[in-house]
Amino acid sequence: MQPTGPERNRAPFAIALVALAGVLLASSASARAAWDQIARVLSLHGKPEPASANVLSAHHLEALDSMTPQEQAEFLLERAVNHYEGATRQIESRLPAWRGRIEPGERFENLFRMAINSDDLRVRAAAVEIDILTRKLEKNTETVDRLEPIARTGDQGPRANALWDLGLIGGRGVEQSRIASIIFASVGDQNVNIRYWAVEGLAYLATDDVIDPLLNIFHDDPSPMIRERAACSLAQSGMLNKEQRMRAVPRLLDFAGDGALDDQTRSWVFQALRDITGANLPHDATAWRAWYSSLR
Repeated sequence: MQPTGPERNRAPFAIALVALAGVLLASSASARAAWDQIARVLSLHGKPEPASANVLSAHHLEALDSMTPQEQAEFLLERAVNHYEGATRQIESRLPAWRGRIEPGERFENLFRMAINSDDLRVRAAAVEIDILTRKLEKNTETVDRLEPIARTGDQGPRANALWDLGLIGGRGVEQSRIASIIFASVGDQNVNIRYWAVEGLAYLATDDVIDPLLNIFHDDPSPMIRERAACSLAQSGMLNKEQRMRAVPRLLDFAGDGALDDQTRSWVFQALRDITGANLPHDATAWRAWYSSLR
């Protein structure tokens, strides 16, 4: 029997409701799945999720050969910062061809700053090698001969540059003992800017002999800025490796309990300990000593 009157009007409405409910259920399930996917993508917790295989492809290598040396250096430095396998090897192999053909610029400087703060020392080393080229430095004794008098007695600007340049080439194996003695002569200079660049030079020279001087500077320099730079050089910045940084820990533990240090410097001590060791402990010298003893 066909529905009549109000019953006839309700039938299409009921059918529409059923259809709408089906659409809503389907939409809800789809929306839930989409949201679950978004939630997974947006999560900032857990292990790193690679965006790709992080290798230089054949396409990358073909494209490199069509680039200028400047473009090659910047492209490969960017890839090195992002841990692309093969990027640092490509940089090393192309360095001779880039000599005299790389110039400092805003893009390079931005990439350089990111690279020298990488968690991979090989990336930092690649950045240093390219910076040596941009600064027109030769890694030899003649460069040390030229820079030494400037680093010891030059005017402020050239002297600061010479201390940095010596640290860079010394860190790449050139005349390390001699360069250390040149830079050490400036760590007590009255000019705070000279002391700053002496600390930076030591951080990039990064021999075992720089650890104790950096600790002394951190503890004793009258300038908070210089003490902080020494702390950063020991803890994170520069070219010291993990083993070298760990050698600073016993004296940093002594600093942690040194009541003669001001509060700001003591806070840098605990920050340095955390950066070096990865341990997450309170600002308490006793807790840190107990933790360190447990490792031995």
